[in-house]
Amino acid sequence: MWCQRLAWLLRGRRGSTGRRWPWLPRGPGPVLAAPARCHPTAPTSPHCAWQLHQDHLELRYGSTVMRLDFVWLRDHCRSASCYNAKTKQRSLDTASVDLAIQPQAVRADETTLFLTWPDGHVTRYGLEWLARNSYEGQKQQVMHPRILWNAEIYRQAQVPSIDCRSFLETDEGLKEFLQNFLLYGIAFVENVTPTKEDTEILAKRISIIRETIYGRMWYFTSDFSRGDTAYTKLALDRHTDTTYFQEPCGIQVFHCLKHEGTGGRTLLVDGFHAAEQVLRQAPEHFELLAKVPLKHEYVENVGGCHNHMIGVGPVLNVYPWNNELYLIRYNNYDRAVINTVPHDVVRRWYRAHRALTAELRRPHNELWVKLKPGKVLFVDNWRVLHGREAFTGYRQLCGCYLTRDDVLNTARLLGLQA
Repeated sequence: MWCQRLAWLLRGRRGSTGRRWPWLPRGPGPVLAAPARCHPTAPTSPHCAWQLHQDHLELRYGSTVMRLDFVWLRDHCRSASCYNAKTKQRSLDTASVDLAIQPQAVRADETTLFLTWPDGHVTRYGLEWLARNSYEGQKQQVMHPRILWNAEIYRQAQVPSIDCRSFLETDEGLKEFLQNFLLYGIAFVENVTPTKEDTEILAKRISIIRETIYGRMWYFTSDFSRGDTAYTKLALDRHTDTTYFQEPCGIQVFHCLKHEGTGGRTLLVDGFHAAEQVLRQAPEHFELLAKVPLKHEYVENVGGCHNHMIGVGPVLNVYPWNNELYLIRYNNYDRAVINTVPHDVVRRWYRAHRALTAELRRPHNELWVKLKPGKVLFVDNWRVLHGREAFTGYRQLCGCYLTRDDVLNTARLLGLQA
């Protein structure tokens, strides 16, 4: 393969026109300079070439065509004076970079791009690094690899539960648990002593416990001690929790300590799988659900508990650069008055919401599990909806919320992509 080894020297002229390479798509702004010469490289070297424009460098490396702003290239310099490699923090004062900066000289070899700036400072970038970290490179990557599932897909995967001792005492057990959790949004730990204290020890293995208006470790029965339908024996439709928090809780832990009665199975639905079906069948519905902000509200005045929580956000939350879904905020119980949508959008929003609801309620998407003492369930509250069938008798649960950042931090420290 060929690599265009190009050299260019800025001589104080702006707006001059140079010859473009055929593979470069035409973009806005004049071309400043043409390449000087080309050299062959080793056959295994990816094809690369570059060309300068008024305010950016256009670089092709392998199959990726990147457009790299000059200010961005100066700001992200990884030299010792600009970046602290030990702390992984920027040392350069971004506000000191001239917003009209242009390199004085540019060259590239098979692996590295070199830029010399007007003050003589030299920036070096690995071409692989640029391909990974450019906007164009990030558009081709996913932040969080996942396996989307319905009930049959999950059952066929035969995802194993992790033994409590392995989870608590070995990195291998913890890593296997977290890998399952990241891929599927749910994971189980077995052989846990059925007490609130032992459940807390389990939760603290992977994260700081997030204290909320429900306390640190919650413990409830159907005594309606809080102003929430969960504290009854009634069936609960699929939903995500704490939609009325500005940042909904990331992970929820459930442990059934005792149940003397019938019913009470837990319902789990992969919200991302349902959203993916909506995207395929009616992308305009997906787009609307990802753009329209809604209010969710929780008002409580029961006993000594007095709370008024409001959270605002769209039903679907996506990363804008690659349209990757990262959070679903779905709770019909707690959705507040819809007053953030203009009248000409309201009906379209209801149609989009109905399409998503229909997918979430399809029987083949429903995974029903019976929680039993000793088996702890971890749920990604940003992805997997949960519900419950009605039950009889005495049922006692404990659990907590975990901070999402800390769970992902634990996973990354074990070498997982999270």
